[in-house]
Amino acid sequence: MKVVTAQEMRTIDQRTVTEYRMPSLLLMERAGMAVAQTVQQRYPDQLSRGVAVFAGKGNNGGDGFAAARNLLRTRVPVTVFLLAPREAVRGDARTNLEMFAALGGEIVEITTEADLPSLQSRLGHYGLFIDALLGTGLNSAVSGIYATVITLMNAQPAPTVAIDIPSGLSADSGKILGPHVWADCTVTLALPKPGLLLYPAARAVGELEIADIGIPLPLLHDPSLRLQLLEAEEIAGLVCKPRDPDTHKGTYGHVLIVAGSPGKTGAGALASLGALYTGAGLVTYALPQGLNLAMESRLLEVMTFPLPETGAGTIGEAAFSALEPLFSTVDVVVIGPGISAHPETGRFLERVVQEVDLPLVIDADGINHLARNPALLEAGEAPRILTPHPGEMARLVGLSTAAVQENRIEVAREFVQKYRGTYLILKGARTLVAGPDGHVAINPTGNAGMATAGTGDVLSGMVGSFIGQGLPPREASQVAVFLHGLAGDLAREEKGERGLVAGDILHRLPQALQRMHHLPPSRPAIR
Repeated sequence: MKVVTAQEMRTIDQRTVTEYRMPSLLLMERAGMAVAQTVQQRYPDQLSRGVAVFAGKGNNGGDGFAAARNLLRTRVPVTVFLLAPREAVRGDARTNLEMFAALGGEIVEITTEADLPSLQSRLGHYGLFIDALLGTGLNSAVSGIYATVITLMNAQPAPTVAIDIPSGLSADSGKILGPHVWADCTVTLALPKPGLLLYPAARAVGELEIADIGIPLPLLHDPSLRLQLLEAEEIAGLVCKPRDPDTHKGTYGHVLIVAGSPGKTGAGALASLGALYTGAGLVTYALPQGLNLAMESRLLEVMTFPLPETGAGTIGEAAFSALEPLFSTVDVVVIGPGISAHPETGRFLERVVQEVDLPLVIDADGINHLARNPALLEAGEAPRILTPHPGEMARLVGLSTAAVQENRIEVAREFVQKYRGTYLILKGARTLVAGPDGHVAINPTGNAGMATAGTGDVLSGMVGSFIGQGLPPREASQVAVFLHGLAGDLAREEKGERGLVAGDILHRLPQALQRMHHLPPSRPAIR
C-alpha cells in the first residue's frame, strides 16, 4: 500500500476530480460515511450519550460535517462545535454544513475565549468526540483557541476519532508540532500518511483505519509514489510459494556469516540461526579460531570455519586469504555482528567490501568500521545491504542520533541515492527499507519488547537467508523485517514485552512463516 505526503494526497484528489470526473463533494460524502460507519461499529455503547464533532472551516471540517449528518440521520445525537464563524466556511464544506443544519443538527460556534466556559461545561455529557479541526495541511504548532479546545478535548474520558490525522501532528513526518489531539482511532482517507506511522506522532493515532473514498485504483498505485507500507499479503506472495519436491539443500542457498569476537560470539550464532530458521539450505559461521570449538559443540546444524585472529582474539586481516576459497561456494555474505572495533579487523572488512563480488549484508560493528570510510560502498557491482540502528546510522552520515530519528525517511533515502547499489534497513520502531531508486518501505510489525540485545543479529541472518533463496535484495529485506517483527509480535502474545529475548524471536520464525500461509480474510487495523 502506498503512503503519501499531504501534497501527494492533494494531487491525487485533484486528479480524481479533473481526470476521472468525480465531484469533490462525492469524495467528501464518502469520507463522512466512512467515519460515521467506523464510529457506529467501534463505539456503539457511546452513541446514546451523543457525539461532539469539533470542526474547522476547511475540508477536514467538511468531512466532519458529512460524518455528523450521516450519524444524525441514523438518530445519533450530534453537536458540531465550529471553531470559525459559519460564514467563513466555503465550498463543499459549506454545502455539508448546510445539509447538516437542514436536518436539524445543532451547530455551536466557538470563536472567542468567551465561548470556552460554555463549551467546557458541556463536554462531559458526550459519549464520543470526532476531531475534524485541521487535517493534513498543518506545518506549524497549533495555537490560540484551537490549542485550548484540543486541551479541553484531551482532558475528557470520551474516546476520540480523528479524521485523516489527529490535529496538531505533521502529516509528512513523525513530528508532533505542539498541542495535539490524542486519538483512540484515526480514520485516514484513501491512503496512509507518514505522520500516522512514524514515531513519536504515531503514539497519538490510536488504531488506524484506512477508508476507501472512491479514489480510482490507478492513482492509488501510481508508481511515482515512492513510499509504501508493507502488507502481509504482499509478503506472503514472496515467501509462500510451495517448494519443489525435487530439490536439495543447495537449492535454498548457502549463507556465510562472518562474525564474532571474544564476548560477542553469540552475535554470529544468532545470525546463523536466523538464516536457518527462515529456510536457508546451508549456513557457515566463520569466526576467530579461538572461539570455534565452543560454537561447533553448540550449533549442530551450522558449519563453522575458524579464521586467523589478532592478538586480541578478533578476526585478523589474514582471514581474507583463508576465506577466499569459501567465497566461491556461497551465495551471500553476512558480515559484522560482534566482530569488534579492532583496527585490523576493520582492515579485513574493508577488503571484503572492496573485493568480494557477492551480495553483502553488513551489520553492527561492520557498519561502524564502514562509517570511517563509507565511500568503500562505491566499490564493485554486487549489492550491499546495510542494517544500522539509529546510532549506527548517525555515525554513517555524520549526524546526531536525534537528527536521524527526526528525519528517518529523508536520511535513509539520501543515503541510498548517494551510494548506488546500496540498500538500507534503518531499524527501530517502524523499520524502514530503502533502495537505490529512493523507494522506501515502512514496516508495521514489531514491538518494544524487541529492544533487546541480539535481535538485530537475527535480522541480518534472515536477510542473508532470503537473498540466498533467490529473492532480490529489496524484497529479501522487506520480507525479513516484516517476518522478524511478526515473530516478535507472536512472542509478545505469549510472554509480554518485558523479558522478551532474541531467542524468543528465533523460535517463532517458523510460526511467522506459517502464519503467512493462513492469512485472515481481511487486513486488521494498524495498532
